[in-house]
Amino acid sequence: MQNHNNVKRPKVALILTGGGARAAYQVGVLRALSELLPKDAHTPFPIICGTSAGSINSTILAVDAGNFRHAVRRLITVWKNFHVHHVYRADMFGAFRHSARWLLAALSGGRLRTLSGNAHPVSLLDNAPLAALLKRYVDFSAIQRNIDNGDLTALSITCSGYSSGQSVTFYQGHPDLQNWQRARRIGVAMPIEIDHLLASSALPFIFPPMRVHREYFGDGSMRQIAPVSPALHLGADRLLVIGVGRQLQPGAERISSSAFPTLAQIAGHALNSIFLDSLEVDLERLQRINRTIELIPEAVRKQANYPLHKVEFRVITPSEELEKIAAEFAHELPRTIRTLLSTVGGTRRSGSNLLSYLLFEKSYCRALIKLGYKDTMARKDDLLPFLGWST
Repeated sequence: MQNHNNVKRPKVALILTGGGARAAYQVGVLRALSELLPKDAHTPFPIICGTSAGSINSTILAVDAGNFRHAVRRLITVWKNFHVHHVYRADMFGAFRHSARWLLAALSGGRLRTLSGNAHPVSLLDNAPLAALLKRYVDFSAIQRNIDNGDLTALSITCSGYSSGQSVTFYQGHPDLQNWQRARRIGVAMPIEIDHLLASSALPFIFPPMRVHREYFGDGSMRQIAPVSPALHLGADRLLVIGVGRQLQPGAERISSSAFPTLAQIAGHALNSIFLDSLEVDLERLQRINRTIELIPEAVRKQANYPLHKVEFRVITPSEELEKIAAEFAHELPRTIRTLLSTVGGTRRSGSNLLSYLLFEKSYCRALIKLGYKDTMARKDDLLPFLGWST
């Protein structure tokens, strides 16, 4: 039998974007890919780049890079059985205590001081359960082992620095890789640890910032003006991007509304801007560059020492609106969280965007996994050759 893992294939980078509970869609895509590839296949993605909730999925894949199907099964096990209390505190005392501190902090300049005088960052929700889950579930030492044995070239996690205003990509990879610095974004070599994941997935206002060395960081999708850039810096020649929002439809209908937007509607709009807009713009930029390069003959590019080269990419995004799916399962939120969200209009249909990011309940997650699986299987004849596998 042919050893599929020894066949030379293109260096494809997997880019997993952010989006809270929406990241369950990524698991459905990965499930489809794992079923299409041989059972014993190593990861088809030697370069894995994650941001926000995508950073957690990325790290699980990197930890099990030697067996792609096993890594995906681990992701499925978690996401298909998710409950809100696995990610943030949903009990009455924990939820309302944290939200009350958040409100008081807003009135006191953004920080509270305890009786001892120590300052503590605050947020709407407490994500201590997520930290506990990651500590139990992720063997971070396996990342370097997979790099050393050649199953993985690099894993990158992008965070947003609150003090510097920079988009910082922390990466762990092959020693030949080099740091980079561009306008408002840098790449820094560093062993990936739990703090990087908690920082990258710290939704603004909702989850607390995380200190990594000398700076506090928040969700990596903030100010991430070039989401595909880390993969290119790490040596990818092809990109597979899994988004968590529908790509902009040309000629989208503008709906007339006389109702003043709720806080939840505004927050959902802001989160969409953070998680969806920069990816669309960056992919559009990459497409323009590819078209420009095609107009320049290869011989001319070599003679002029022109450094750019065409980068093939594929994008998989939901074929349905995830906020509409979230609205169907809003009733499954714990009563405490429903009450908390209802105060800002989060349980209304107009607030379903915000809900779609926070609804870590298994029925919703399973619906997104099913959608991701369906969307990917519909494109298998294109995706397998792109990844370097025969259909």
